[in-house]
Amino acid sequence: MKIAVVAANGRVAKKVIAEAVSRGLEVVAFGRHDENDTQAKVYHKKDILDLTKEDLAGFDVVVDGFGARTAEQQPMHVKTSQYLCDLLSGTDTRLLVVGGAGSLYVNQEHTAVLSDSPDFPAEFLPVARAQGEELAKLRERNDVKWTFISPAADFQADGERTGKYLLAGEQFTLNSRNESIISYADYAIAMVDEIESGKHIQQRISVVRA
Repeated sequence: MKIAVVAANGRVAKKVIAEAVSRGLEVVAFGRHDENDTQAKVYHKKDILDLTKEDLAGFDVVVDGFGARTAEQQPMHVKTSQYLCDLLSGTDTRLLVVGGAGSLYVNQEHTAVLSDSPDFPAEFLPVARAQGEELAKLRERNDVKWTFISPAADFQADGERTGKYLLAGEQFTLNSRNESIISYADYAIAMVDEIESGKHIQQRISVVRA
């Protein structure tokens, strides 16, 4: 398989690249940094919004690792993923998006989401709402083979790579220890498993440590 990872210098993206490379997949990274600080053998310095259809032609999967750091940048979640959708529209290339936990449903009726909870951390509300809107816009795209993968609520950059995870869907899910936690490394395993299987096209899935 041939995979493109955009916003490749991000911490989650680098874990996904490392996992994919370890499985022998061909990875091409696109990032904003001058240097290639990923494990991809091929790296192109290119912003997402400068990518062209030709840049992404021939890939089986494109991974969108974009993540905004400030409140002012949050609208870029929708802008960048929709731009990638436009480039991939009508093709067989799948788009996998690194999502957030805030948009996971917390009731069976799917009318309330985690970010609506009174104890949801205020500092994470801007990104939760931005990625919730990103998911809503993806749901409108029937012309793209997208998959949005939400991590657990406690998404740990330096967490342990256990090699195991629970695959869930739209519902906020706890493991047997009543935890909603996953490391970047285990999230990357789930992402690459989905890259290889392609089982959840035009769906949002979620993952939590087993």
